[in-house]
Amino acid sequence: MTAGRRAERRTQADYTGGVYGSMLAASVVIGAGTLGSFPRTELVLLLLLTGMVFWIAHVHAQLFGARLAQQVMDRQTVWHVCRDEWPIFKAAVPPAAAVAISPLLGLDLEGTAWLAVSVAVAGQVGWSVAAARRAGASWRLLTVTASVNVLLGLLIISFKIALTH
Repeated sequence: MTAGRRAERRTQADYTGGVYGSMLAASVVIGAGTLGSFPRTELVLLLLLTGMVFWIAHVHAQLFGARLAQQVMDRQTVWHVCRDEWPIFKAAVPPAAAVAISPLLGLDLEGTAWLAVSVAVAGQVGWSVAAARRAGASWRLLTVTASVNVLLGLLIISFKIALTH
């Protein structure tokens, strides 16, 4: 791929899936409740498999919803849609990695859940700021998008607090 093509792809990149996937990951951690005999392993799998299922669902919706009526579906179109929706899955990886390394940090299961939620919310804010920067947004708009995503993250965290108390 040429440098010009890579630059064009970066300019056209849509990080909506990353923001969405990060929110999804935080919600999965909060909704996981009591897991079985291997809670960390199960939470890692739950995060990754949920991210994968939602990625597939978004690819399916794009290919058979909007795209089917508008263009021929060939291998290149399928690959393009799969690549564009991949951030949904990628957003689940950092919280899953946080869960996986939590024993090395000496965290109990509650601490592990808080770490995973924090990583997911940080990812959500990061993806939204990256999208705004890539789109050439002003510093004011960058601040607004970061603030909105911090507030959404705090809303998710408030659900965790409400569900555990």
